[in-house]
Amino acid sequence: MKTTRKRNSPPSATRKRAPRKLKYLQHTRSSSSEFTNREIGWLRFNLRVLQEAQDQRQPLLERFRFLSISGSNLDEFFMKRVGGLKRQLAYNVSTKSSDGQTSEQQLMAIRKFVGPMMLSQSQCYDELKKKLVESGIRISKWSDLTPKEKDSVKKYYLKNVFPVLTPLSVDPGHPFPFISNLSTSLGVTLRHPDREEKLFARIKVPKVLPAWIQVDKSVEKYISLLDVITENLQDLFPHMQVLNVMPFRITRNADSDRDEEDAEDLLQSITEELRQRRFAEVVRLQHGPNPDLWILQFLIDELELKPEDVYEHSGELDYGDLLFFADLPRKDLKFESFSSITPHAFADESQSIFNIIRASDHLLHHPYESFSSTVERFVREAAHDPKVLAIKMTLYRTGDNSPFVKSLIEAAEMGKQVVCLVELKARFDEERNIYWAQELESAGVHVVYGVVGLKTHAKTTLIVRQEEEGLNCYCHIGTGNYNVSTSRFYTDFGLLTARDEITNDVVEFFHYLTGRSLKTEYKNLLVAPVNMFHQMIKMIEREGENAKAGKPAQIIAKFNNMEENDISLALYSASQSGVDIDLIVRGFCCMRPKTNGLSEKIRVISILGRFLEHSRVYYFRNAAADPVDGLFFIGSADWMYRNLHARVEALVPIYDRNLKEKLWESLQLSLKDGRQAWDMDSKGNYTQRKSESIGLHQKLIDLTKNRLKSEQEQKEKQKKESL
Repeated sequence: MKTTRKRNSPPSATRKRAPRKLKYLQHTRSSSSEFTNREIGWLRFNLRVLQEAQDQRQPLLERFRFLSISGSNLDEFFMKRVGGLKRQLAYNVSTKSSDGQTSEQQLMAIRKFVGPMMLSQSQCYDELKKKLVESGIRISKWSDLTPKEKDSVKKYYLKNVFPVLTPLSVDPGHPFPFISNLSTSLGVTLRHPDREEKLFARIKVPKVLPAWIQVDKSVEKYISLLDVITENLQDLFPHMQVLNVMPFRITRNADSDRDEEDAEDLLQSITEELRQRRFAEVVRLQHGPNPDLWILQFLIDELELKPEDVYEHSGELDYGDLLFFADLPRKDLKFESFSSITPHAFADESQSIFNIIRASDHLLHHPYESFSSTVERFVREAAHDPKVLAIKMTLYRTGDNSPFVKSLIEAAEMGKQVVCLVELKARFDEERNIYWAQELESAGVHVVYGVVGLKTHAKTTLIVRQEEEGLNCYCHIGTGNYNVSTSRFYTDFGLLTARDEITNDVVEFFHYLTGRSLKTEYKNLLVAPVNMFHQMIKMIEREGENAKAGKPAQIIAKFNNMEENDISLALYSASQSGVDIDLIVRGFCCMRPKTNGLSEKIRVISILGRFLEHSRVYYFRNAAADPVDGLFFIGSADWMYRNLHARVEALVPIYDRNLKEKLWESLQLSLKDGRQAWDMDSKGNYTQRKSESIGLHQKLIDLTKNRLKSEQEQKEKQKKESL
């Protein structure tokens, strides 16, 4: 894949340097009495994911999915968080966590927490395998197969697997091989029949092949590719003695030490980082039970590891491979199928979407309401509408075969002014984003790589249209990425509006992203790192003042993670002033709720289930007699230090009362949920609510269906009355 900039593209024309930094200081207080540890908080979140896999109320194959996600989550945690802590340790960085722990102390705490989690994963897997048998599906070992089955699998192996394998030996003529990140391998001890010395060889289990092999097409019986390779090793080493074998897997550091301010060219810098990431230091070595000690020590020495970097697994090395079973075509073992619903206002595709948006604001709730028939249609129709003059869009994670990229390319080819900010620093999506950026540039789209030093995380689209009365602007501001795939299982809100007070701000926002605007004031939008942090503090403090004055005071916030000390301290102060505060935080939260003298009126819950809770919603009562008349915001930012100070984010206010009611209803259902919600205590532990059989996600599915039915009936009634 070519990654160098075209010669006719000026090296610095598509990016700009960071604006003058705002005058704020990160709160440096480290207090275990006020804050919990971020890393342990994240591990507790992953433990909740694992407990979803253990929950017998979940459909069986969905439990496999949760177990797989818990494994993939842990992989990413080691790459990003453990990798970052190890880098801090290597560079002698003395910064402590919010709860006062050094990097070394946090690494020790992580290892202590991960051990029992791995054991729980293994026990869960054993239980799920037994449940599979009851449903007519069997996971077998080689030793369980009949001679006929072994012969069948062996034939498959020789034709489809054996030619792909590449055994790599280590000796004076063959150096220790490069081992790629998250690859599962077999370490093999060999001996020449005429010599005493041991030799090491490594066989990579190819990711290009299915991880599971169906033993017999007539029955649902499967064996792992790893097991098959292990049992047929002698074929790879004819006439050699195979003394022992040990499966292992490594994880490499994905934490970046790139200095973006000094990067001469951001595209080149990211491309080089991707190349270097392949060779980054190993932060974890996993191996199976009863390891061959000679192989293990050989790997530790060659990979330059310490004992604390080595983890023994009694279960699978890569639980991510279990998605195979979650995707089996067994509807009886999965959640009831559900298709997103097209809101009534968007049902008639012959009507211009711009007329629909001009008539009223629309708040979309995905995946309950269709993403493709609303947001995707918005951009697609803009690309082909001759009245549309310009399209401006931010892309953070857009996925493969993106219809948005296709629409932007088509718009540029039709002569429209098209601007796309592609965030190259979206972790683990860098390579895909580089590819799309170059495809867009080749089509004539003006590609911007954002503000150097800041990730652009905002989810915004602006359409400029020539209409009879002049230019009109339309925009979408959402909480989730422009990604069709994730829109099916991430819960997100999005606003489609033509309100001048909002679109005018969005015009200025894109000028900030693409030009050299130093604008510090927005009339309606909250923009990080410009005004969002200070406005949030101001609104929290105002709730505290209202509570002291005996006025209605309440805060509800829903987002992914929380670690911003100054926001936390402001919330503590508001709680002490009498403000009721509810935080709906899917992942980790570094606050301590329900603590005497500190946060008695702060409650924190986490919601997990069929869909991944991803929406960000902020509510402030603002002394309103009717709570629905309070202030509502949706957008891209969590209450995290990085989101408020080190990223470009956007939150938009919701003005339409009908849309406020929709948000209020969703927030109340979340807070009252008795099935999927987990309550956090003052020590950071969570307890799941189990008072209901139907959880939030099913309730919202039913609610969306009923809302559409009601709208259709109302439309039919109006039609009859007009006749």
